[in-house]
Amino acid sequence: MQITIIGTGNMARGIGTRAVAGGHDVTVVGTEPEKAQALAGELGGSARAGERVEGDVVVLAVPYAAAADVVKTYGDQLDGKVVVDITNPVDLNTFEPLQVEGSGAQQIASAAASGARLVKAFNTTFAGTLVEGRVAGEPPDVFVASDDEEAKRAVRRLAEDGGLRAVDAGPLANARQLEALGYLHMAIQDSLGTGYASAVKILA
Repeated sequence: MQITIIGTGNMARGIGTRAVAGGHDVTVVGTEPEKAQALAGELGGSARAGERVEGDVVVLAVPYAAAADVVKTYGDQLDGKVVVDITNPVDLNTFEPLQVEGSGAQQIASAAASGARLVKAFNTTFAGTLVEGRVAGEPPDVFVASDDEEAKRAVRRLAEDGGLRAVDAGPLANARQLEALGYLHMAIQDSLGTGYASAVKILA
């Protein structure tokens, strides 16, 4: 698949690493072209920097507070694309959860082009664990929620091709619970003492 990652931070690096490992073509897009170029060079493989959204899957590797503006900026470029929201609605200054109607994912979906196919995924995973691809010898779980089954399959493929385990988390309405889980996973890091190197895992 052709994957566009919007963002140049740690999560862009983590998801980009898994995408390249899975054999996908990756385009990195950012507000600072030199950072996009540097990240693409670090990812290696097929990764390159670009200015436009390309391919079928677009990953919003940006903070929640910026996500709605990002989807508005790219507008019709997202029409028909699978748009992956990895965010958690958290105030980065106070580290408190933000109160949003429904879920952050649903708010981003409302701001996106009408033809964008929103999928919630990767919000419970940390960047470092994605780069490594393993936690305690196990692949991290990636919970995938969407109302579009085809879009969900594309994101599951992205995760699985990169060596992760994708878990179908149902419709996009379940993004609210995934965001709560993502926040909890962040909030317990001090007590765990793992330094954001843990993973949420379903065992059976």
